[in-house]
Order: sequence, then structure tokens, then C-alpha cells
Amino acid sequence: MINIKRLGIEDPAVLIAGARGMAQEIGVPMCIAVTDESGNLIAFERMDGGKITSIDLAIDKAFTASGIQKSTQALGEVNQPGMPAHGIASTLGGRMVAVAGGLPVHAGIDVVGAIGVSSGSPAQDHDVAQAGLEAFNNTQNNS
Repeated sequence: MINIKRLGIEDPAVLIAGARGMAQEIGVPMCIAVTDESGNLIAFERMDGGKITSIDLAIDKAFTASGIQKSTQALGEVNQPGMPAHGIASTLGGRMVAVAGGLPVHAGIDVVGAIGVSSGSPAQDHDVAQAGLEAFNNTQNNS
């Protein structure tokens, strides 16, 4: 038997609120997804003006980050021609996303979920996801 740590019922709201705050600060409405440790969607928000094409991208960025337990940006770096993960984005029915904006969520050393963000540039998506992660980490450090 194993024990699995996972996000609690309030945690996705903290992640989304932190990401939304940064998205509002930079003036880019985003689609924000949170998955559990297995990559299953547990929360989603499409801000007013978030691109409809970014709905699935945000969800799949979170799915990817949860599954590989690394950022989607890191996957993008090894998905280039000649690199070890080149072509991985075509696996799992195209759900693997090798573009910045997906980050795993940790509780200690355990990955307990992930956040995925889409609608801006890859750098903006990463920064907004990072803001969500920082909001979550702040609540963990203050509890």
C-alpha cells in the first residue's frame, strides 16, 4: 500500500487566484487549469477574454507537467530536433505540450498536482503559472 499526497479542495482556488492576479497585472486574460497528481482536471477558469483555443492547451499543459513532474518549458528544451525527447508532443493523442506554461505543484518532494496556463506568449504563460505556484507555496509556508 502507498500513501498519496494530493491537492485539497481549497488548493486549486489558491493556485488560480494567484495566476489570475498576475494575468490581470500584465493585462492578458488567461485560461488556467489545475490537475491532480495523476493529471486529471480538478479546476479550470477561463478569464473574460481568454482565448477559446487556449482552453485545451491550459488543461494539457497541466496534464503534461503533472505527468512528467517537470515544467512544460523543460520538456520544450529537450523536444528539439536531435534532442532525446524530440517528437514527444505527438504522443498520448497529442496531449503532451512542450510549450512553457505548465508547472508541477509540489508538497515537499511529492508532486501533488500541476497548473497550466495559456493565452499569452510562452513567457507570459510561464510567469502567470509561476505566480499561481508562488501563491500556493505561500499558503503552505503560512500554515
